[in-house]
Amino acid sequence: MPLMNPQIDGPASALFTPIRLKSRQTLRDLESAAVSDELKSRLAGAPRGSCIRRGIPFHADRIVIVDGSPPGGSPLTLPLSGLRARWLVFLHSSDKRPMETNVHGFHSPMRGEGQLGELACTYHILYRDGTDATIPIRGRFQIGAFTKRWGENCFEAVPDRKPRAIRPPHEQLRQGWGSSQTRVDPGDQEQWLSWLCAWENPRPDLAMDCIRLEPAAGTVILFGLAAGSVESHPLAWGSRRKAMLTLPRGASFSFDRDEAGLLRDIRLDLGQVISALPRPLYPEEQWDSSYNNALPTLSDTEVLLEYTAHPQACFHLADGRTIPAAALKNAGASGPLSCVAPSTRRVRLKVVEKGSGRTVPVKLHVHGKGGEYLAPVDRHRIPNPAWFEDYSVDFVHQGAHWCTYIPGETTIDLPLGTVYLEIARGFEIRPIRRRLEVSGSTDDILVELERVLSWRERGWVTADTHVHFLSPVSALLEGSAEGVNVVNLLASQWGELMTNVGDFDGRTTWGSKESGGDGEHLVRVGTENRQHVLGHISLLGYRGGIIAPMTTGGPDESALGDPVEVLLSEWAAACRKKGGIVIVPHFPNPRAEHAAAIVGGNVDGIEMTTWGDLYSGISPYSLSDWYRYLNCGYAVAAVGGTDKMSADTAIGTVRTYARIPEGRPFTYEEWMEAIRRSETFVTYGPLIELSVDGRPMGSRIAVPASGGTFDVSWKAQSVTVPMSRVELVVNGEIRHTVSVDPERAEGNWPLTVDRSSWVALLVRGHYPDRPEIVAAHSSAVMIEVGGGPFFAAADALTILEQIEGALAYIDTVGTRAETAAYKRMRMVLESAHRSVHNRLHEAGRYHEHTPVTDHPEHHRSQ
Repeated sequence: MPLMNPQIDGPASALFTPIRLKSRQTLRDLESAAVSDELKSRLAGAPRGSCIRRGIPFHADRIVIVDGSPPGGSPLTLPLSGLRARWLVFLHSSDKRPMETNVHGFHSPMRGEGQLGELACTYHILYRDGTDATIPIRGRFQIGAFTKRWGENCFEAVPDRKPRAIRPPHEQLRQGWGSSQTRVDPGDQEQWLSWLCAWENPRPDLAMDCIRLEPAAGTVILFGLAAGSVESHPLAWGSRRKAMLTLPRGASFSFDRDEAGLLRDIRLDLGQVISALPRPLYPEEQWDSSYNNALPTLSDTEVLLEYTAHPQACFHLADGRTIPAAALKNAGASGPLSCVAPSTRRVRLKVVEKGSGRTVPVKLHVHGKGGEYLAPVDRHRIPNPAWFEDYSVDFVHQGAHWCTYIPGETTIDLPLGTVYLEIARGFEIRPIRRRLEVSGSTDDILVELERVLSWRERGWVTADTHVHFLSPVSALLEGSAEGVNVVNLLASQWGELMTNVGDFDGRTTWGSKESGGDGEHLVRVGTENRQHVLGHISLLGYRGGIIAPMTTGGPDESALGDPVEVLLSEWAAACRKKGGIVIVPHFPNPRAEHAAAIVGGNVDGIEMTTWGDLYSGISPYSLSDWYRYLNCGYAVAAVGGTDKMSADTAIGTVRTYARIPEGRPFTYEEWMEAIRRSETFVTYGPLIELSVDGRPMGSRIAVPASGGTFDVSWKAQSVTVPMSRVELVVNGEIRHTVSVDPERAEGNWPLTVDRSSWVALLVRGHYPDRPEIVAAHSSAVMIEVGGGPFFAAADALTILEQIEGALAYIDTVGTRAETAAYKRMRMVLESAHRSVHNRLHEAGRYHEHTPVTDHPEHHRSQ
C-alpha cells in the first residue's frame, strides 16, 4: 500500500465516483479573493488534486468560490451532464466572519463563530425534466469553517479527514502530549478543515442536468463532488466490531502505523481499522487449572482486528484483495477474515468475599473465544503500559496479559457463548480462573473469593513502599484490589516535570477512619528525593511541608543547571525529624551515597523492587548488597516496593509484610513503627514467619561471649507462587535448606553461633513453566555474642569506597553548589566515612584511598 499522502486518508470505495467540477477557479484564486487573512495563511493544508476523504474519492484540482459578501451575489452553475446517483457528497468549507457585538460588548444574536443555523449558500439540483431539488447549506449543519472553535461541531457534516487511531506518546509526539494520550485523532484539528456533507437524492433515477450554487452569507468554497450508490448514509459508520485475520503461511504482519494512523497490511475504505494486535492464545481447555497471571502466547499467524465501518465498506489487503465488511456479520467469514463474536450482552459482575458476602475490590481479566480482552465499559479496551502516559487503573503483565481493577462491582459487555474470567486479590486469597457461559438471559455474574491464609488475622499488614503517578483515590482502589493495606504514593520531580506534588499535604492518610475510610486500606503521599549519581531516597509518612528540593544536581533527575545542594543523608534526617521513615528505594541502585545514610543511622529499610516482573523474584544482586551492610552490623528492615510508574506494574507485585502487635490498632503510624522494628518480610507470594528462641524478625538478641545454640522456628504458606525450598541464611551464607510442599511447610532448625551473627529466612519457588526464584525473604534477627561487633572487613571496605565515590563526585564533576552548601555536604560524608574508616583501622585492616580521601598515615612503611 502507498506511503502516507496528506490528501489521502485511506483506500477509496468503489461505490463512489469523483465528479470533476467544470470551473476555471483554483486554490490560487483564493489568494486574491476577498477572504480572511487567516484563511489565506492556511491554504497549504486545503484539499488539492486527487483526494480521498473518508473513503470517498474527489477531484479537487478545480474549485468553486461562492461569494455571499455582500448578500445578493451572483449564483454559479456547474454542469452535471446527466449524472444519476442516489447520493451526492460535497467536499466544501467556508470562511470565518467577525462576530458582531452590541453596544454592551456581547454577541447578539449569539450564533457562535460557526454562525449556527445561518444560511450560507443554497445548492439547487436541476433535473433534465425541468424539476429541481433544493439543498440549504447552513452553518454548523451542512457546512463549517476552515477552522473551528473547540466544541462547535457540525450536525449533518463531518470533518473531511477520517478519525483514526494514533500511536501512544512513547511512539510519537506529533499530536503533542495530552492529545496523544487519547490515542484518537478526530480528524478536525488539521491546518485546514473542510467538511463532507452527503445529500440523498429523492429521485435517483432522473438525470441531473446541473447544480446551481446560490450565495447567501459569507464565502463558501466547494472543493469537490462525489456521486455514490450506497444504501445508507455514506458518512455514518457502524459501532465497533472485531475480526480475525489469518495470515498466509510464512507471511508477516506489520503492526506499525504511518503518520496518518494507517496500517500497511489492511485498511478500510468507508471505515477505519482501530487496532491490530497478535491474537493472544490462552489455554482454553486448561483455563480453570492454569495459574493466575500466566501469560498467553502471541500468535504469529493470526491478527485480532478492531474496526468501525459503514455497512458497505470493504477491507483492502496488501495483496490487492478487497473483502466486504458485510461478509463478517453474524459469525461470517471471507477468505482470511472471520468475525469475532461481538460483545452485545451487558451484564453486571459482582465479586464478594466468601462467608461474609462483602463486596471486595479485585483485579479482573476477562477474554473471549478469540483471546480478545473484554474490559468493563468504564475501563480501557487497550491499556497503555507506557511510562506516565495514562491515568486509568489497569495492569498489563509483560505486554500480553491485560487486567483492570474494579471496586467489586462493574458493568461489562460480553459476547454470547464462552468467556474466560480471572480474578485475584492479593497473596492470602486464592485467585481463580473460570469459564462462564453467557446467554441472552445473562444479566448478572456473581463470583465468591475465599481467604485461605490468615496472616492478616495474626497482625500482619501489607504495603507497597513505592508507587508513582496515580491519584490517591486510584491508588486506594488498586491497593485494595491487590490486597495491599498501605500504599505509599510518592511525589517527585523528573527534570522539569513535577508529579503528585498537589496530592502532598503532610497530614492526610486516605482510607483512614479519620478521612472517612474503613481504616483497612490506606494511602499516604510521601516523596522520592533523587540525585542521578548519589542515589534516591524515599521519605514516607512525614508531617508538615514537603521536603524540597525533591531533586538536585541536574539531569536526568533534576532540571538542567541545578547544583548538587542536598545529600540523601540530609533528606533522610529531615524526614525523621518530621516523624517519617526512610527507605532506600530500588536497592541498591544508584549505588552511591545511600551508604553514608545507612552508616549514619538515617535509614529504616531497604527496598526490593520488581518493576513489574512477576517471574524473576527478589534479585540476588540486591540481596548481596544488603548482606554486606548486615555483615557489618547495619541492620535495616527488608521492605518491598514496586516503583510502579505505569500499567505494566501492579501495586504490590512485590510487597512488604509488617506485623502490628496484638492489641494495637492498625494505623499508618503503627505500620511505620513495625518498619522501624524491622518486623518485616518481603515477598512475591509466599507468606512466612520466623522466630529465633521465640523472638520475631528484627529482634536483637544479646548472649554471653561463649555464644549458644538457638531454636529457629519457621512457617511458610503460599496460594500464588508455588514454593520449592526454604533456607536459613546466616551471615550471608545458606546454613540449612529443605525442599517443601508448594503450598505449606513449617519446621525448626538448631543454630549454634560463636560470634555475632545475623539470621534470616529465604523461600524459593517458581511456577511450573518458570525458573526458580527467590520468592520471599525475611528481615534479619541480630544475635550479638559477648558484645562483639558485626564486622566483615571486605564488606566494610566496599562501603567505605562507596562513600569515597560520593565525595569524589561532589568534589569533581557534580555541579558545584554555593560554598556553604558544599562544605556542609562534605562534612556529612566525611563523618560517615570516618565511622567506617575507624572500624577498619580498629580491625587492623589497612587499605588504599582515592586521592580525594587520602591521608599520610597510609603511606607509612608496613
